[in-house]
Amino acid sequence: MLAVAPADPFGYHSRREGYVVIWDRGMETMERSRLEDLQRTRLSWTLHWARDRVPFYRDRLSHLKGLDEHPLEALQDLPFTHKSDLRDQYPLGFLAVSRGEVRRFHASSGTRGKPTVVAYTEHDLTMWSEVVARALAAAGMQPGQTLQNAYGYGLFTGGLGLHAGAERLGVAVIPASGGGTERQVQLMLDLAPDGLAATPSYALYIAETMHHLGVSSDQLALKTGIFGAEPWSEGMREHLESGLGIQAVDIYGLSEITGPGVAIECVEAKAGLHVFEDFFYMEVIDPKTGARKAPGEVGELVLTTLSKEAMPMIRYRTGDLVSVNPEPCICGRTSMRMSRIHGRSDDMLIVRGVNVFPSEIERVLLSQPGVSAHYQLCWEGHPSRPDLVVEIEEAQVGALDQGALAIHLRAALGVHLSVRVVAHGHIPRSQGKAIRVINRMQEES
Repeated sequence: MLAVAPADPFGYHSRREGYVVIWDRGMETMERSRLEDLQRTRLSWTLHWARDRVPFYRDRLSHLKGLDEHPLEALQDLPFTHKSDLRDQYPLGFLAVSRGEVRRFHASSGTRGKPTVVAYTEHDLTMWSEVVARALAAAGMQPGQTLQNAYGYGLFTGGLGLHAGAERLGVAVIPASGGGTERQVQLMLDLAPDGLAATPSYALYIAETMHHLGVSSDQLALKTGIFGAEPWSEGMREHLESGLGIQAVDIYGLSEITGPGVAIECVEAKAGLHVFEDFFYMEVIDPKTGARKAPGEVGELVLTTLSKEAMPMIRYRTGDLVSVNPEPCICGRTSMRMSRIHGRSDDMLIVRGVNVFPSEIERVLLSQPGVSAHYQLCWEGHPSRPDLVVEIEEAQVGALDQGALAIHLRAALGVHLSVRVVAHGHIPRSQGKAIRVINRMQEES
């Protein structure tokens, strides 16, 4: 289907035998100048493909010049694509192929509004499994190992996305899905997986359940944790690594682009997520003005797919706030690295006129001794006089001073937050994406 002269730009050579450090060394360590040439070729194809097949993009692209000669420059003249555009075109207004060419559908959860549906051709599924295989290898997984996949299967992209990529890498999969936490622990004892994939909040619950069952990390074969689908902090990493006896890395993806596998931390550095730039073109912009941010500056991540057939996305605003590091990495990969997610532009909390992200609160909380990793943020009071209360469980009875913790939060964040220490087990445990912000405000009388 893909006809791009003079040669198909989607060829790849990724089959390896034996120990894998970098799954596709030719692509992942490519010189930047060659990578940028490849991006131009693939972006030119994407812009033509979207213009010719998706009415939404036809209107935007029909006037553009230089799609072949200067596609990266042409891209900057295009407006952004928003999640609301996908909702307006629900369910399949962005579909660029016939229904007969579609091999799978996924959908977002719809927790922030109408869900978005995404489609994949056979080619898309192959490319998706390729980037996930790269990601798992970067996390430290090797052919012949076993991965326990505790991401949810079904319309959510996490379960099947990680599953296919692991099999492509030559890794056996335990498709545990989410839930059944005691059974998760039993599977880890019985089948001895080398890796665990889950949301960080659910992995934390698994570690806690192990403790209650009297199972120590020494009894497990786990070495690697691949955690994503929600922002998490260095403090959370420490809790997960000590509780499970693993090296924990952050994986990033979103269903509108492909699913998990857009980027991942390498286990060697754990210092930013390598973006697979031969498949995804990355920009970081000012969320308010849309202007480009310089490396190191925090802004909103914008992604353009470079190989997707069924539903190409051009300048898609992810809502995720990151910065970019172009410096070489000790692992040998040459791709730019994005920071772990600072927060989401639509998750920002305004407390007494100060902008605060839940991930910032977590970072400060988990840097303090005696704090467990179980917390939630509760809006209380009346809507006209809201109060954000931090509910936190103690790691052990008597370990926390509410007043001292409130002072530390105020010093770090620049705003007063009320703190409430609650009994162990008070905070609900997550078996998927954690819900951190709770609305308990009273209705105005």
